[in-house]
Amino acid sequence: MKRRTIFPLFWRIFLSIWLAMVVTVVVSNLATRVLLDREREAIERQVGLRDLAAEAIEIRESGDRSEAWRFLRSEGERLELYLVLIEQDENDGKLPSFIRDRMNSGWYPQKPAVLEVGDGYRLVAWPRINGAGWLDPKFFRAIELGLALIMISLACWWIARLVSRPLRHMETTAQAIARGDNSLRVSDRIAKRRDEVGQLATAFNAMTEQLCSLLERQKHLLRDISHDLRTPLARQRIAIELASEAGADEELMASILRQNERLETMTGQILTLYRVTEAGGDIEREPVKPVKVINRVLQDAADYAEHQGVDCKLVASPGSAGTSVLGDEGLLQRAIDNILQNALDHTPPGKAVNLAVSVSGGWLGLAIEDEGPGVPEELLPHLFEPFFRADKSRGGTGWGLGLAIARDIVSAHDGEITAAVGETGGLKVTVRLPVFIGG
Repeated sequence: MKRRTIFPLFWRIFLSIWLAMVVTVVVSNLATRVLLDREREAIERQVGLRDLAAEAIEIRESGDRSEAWRFLRSEGERLELYLVLIEQDENDGKLPSFIRDRMNSGWYPQKPAVLEVGDGYRLVAWPRINGAGWLDPKFFRAIELGLALIMISLACWWIARLVSRPLRHMETTAQAIARGDNSLRVSDRIAKRRDEVGQLATAFNAMTEQLCSLLERQKHLLRDISHDLRTPLARQRIAIELASEAGADEELMASILRQNERLETMTGQILTLYRVTEAGGDIEREPVKPVKVINRVLQDAADYAEHQGVDCKLVASPGSAGTSVLGDEGLLQRAIDNILQNALDHTPPGKAVNLAVSVSGGWLGLAIEDEGPGVPEELLPHLFEPFFRADKSRGGTGWGLGLAIARDIVSAHDGEITAAVGETGGLKVTVRLPVFIGG
């Protein structure tokens, strides 16, 4: 693979600002020169200026140089000009040094105009500072500052756009991938850039590809293992029952059967997790009344709750019984049952699990709060991850799949599920589902 030439972002930013400053200096200098040349031409076309020169020459040749100097100063004040009359043979025909300095200085705000007035004389004229009708030196400074502001602003805008747009694109792509759209990648236009941003985008795409591949392999591995386990588990169950009927030790067979049932339950949960993950939002939907589903879950869990010595209490707000959501009734029952079973498993005997149903703002909410030991706040965000167990605080014999399955089922129904520390210190899991309003 041919290695691309990298043009570092540092040099792009540095050269952009440097070029902006160079262009500012060059353009402002050119603009200043053009304006000064036009001003000099306007002075040379000044009406009556040559007549003034002729009159000054006449006074000077009469022998009164001081009078000629005073005359030019007086007329210059009237015209807002500096006027100097010089002879061409002075300084070998060169202009005086102070006038040459003005003409040769590219930064001086006024440039003299030189008029050949005949009889071996020249009239040199240039505007007085702040003279009416002539360009103010502040005007040139304003041009330079204005051009500098425009060019630097354009350079900064280009730099900000150069850096922020691809980073914003990568941010939105990362957020979309985090929400489950694993098909997205940073666009080739950004990944092919020859700077650090392009390298970052390329590395991001490679990392995402690797992670998605690992997740995909993990899901298929769980699915394949679960499928492959179901047949030997079913055969093992039959063998256990036959051994029990043949007079094998009942207590031993009962223990083996319980372990077999646990494995079958775990296998079923893994397959459910895989099916829900694969289906995403493409599940079959129909109007479902959640309160009826919750009551059914409570009836099914009644024997287990009595065995655990835990009391289940349901409080439903007025109107919630008639409220429907759009979804799969079987999946919703599995999600609620998983949350309730998790609460029952971690509630000590003599305590209670409280369920509360409410409707507000187009959402139906179900809160299931136990009176168990609770979960540290730093572990709450991980409770819905597959195979995660907060053993240090809650113990239990599960596999960490129940809440993960509940999360995926609720997500497939466009709902939300959160975990928090309850008022009694136990775990409070809240499910929110959008209310269905239909005919």
